[in-house]
Amino acid sequence: MKPKQRQLAILDYLQSHGKTPVDQLAAYFSTTGTTIRKDLTVLEADKKVLRTYGSVVLVENEKEADTELPITNKTLINLSQKKKIAKAAVKLLKDGDSLIIDSGSTVLQMIPLLSELNNLTIMTNSLHIINSLVSLEKEHELLMCGGTYRARSASFHGILAESTFEKFSFDKLFIGTDGFDLELGLTTFNEVHGVSKAMTNAAREIIVLADSTKFGRRSPNIVCPLDKIDIVITDKGLDKTIHQALLDKGIQVIIAD
Repeated sequence: MKPKQRQLAILDYLQSHGKTPVDQLAAYFSTTGTTIRKDLTVLEADKKVLRTYGSVVLVENEKEADTELPITNKTLINLSQKKKIAKAAVKLLKDGDSLIIDSGSTVLQMIPLLSELNNLTIMTNSLHIINSLVSLEKEHELLMCGGTYRARSASFHGILAESTFEKFSFDKLFIGTDGFDLELGLTTFNEVHGVSKAMTNAAREIIVLADSTKFGRRSPNIVCPLDKIDIVITDKGLDKTIHQALLDKGIQVIIAD
């Protein structure tokens, strides 16, 4: 099979099977790992696949590997996993807790489930999240930071937003990520990430919500180092090596099912 034909066949395979280990692709196409990796390099350059830790996944819905997508697009990607992760996250809360919720698409899935709890104090920089919280018609105490509005993420950023979070102390932070790197920690494509850093300094417990495709990906900007993270909630697609590495670093890992 010629390289171009095999690359098209790889795309068809990923369309049917989803996230796939590289060695599984090599076995399926009866070729070497080196050959498959060359094919994947070509497909990744064309923004047709995303390569994660030892695996590859198809780029869906015109998702790009090296740019930040609008929040409305991100919400639709891996939606089933995100809902399961959000359900597991809400189980960590109890009545009366204070929490920060960042502007990510995974944590957004938590909001409908917060109707089961009472007397929460919730702060966010996300317009989507604050509107969703208001629609619950619960007597939660809601706090919204000011700042410069950023349409792509429908959230507020800048010095005003950062300084607002610095004035508070919360029980928990629920935060998503564009990439989770075992050396750098949480990373993002968003150049305006100072408010996310401020959030990590304003909570006693940092809980990361990330589907398994985010692991092994390194984005340009560092949000939170690994040693500050307390809990990671992800799906059953998490690579076993990464799972163990997180445990070895003292991070609790919850697999949402």
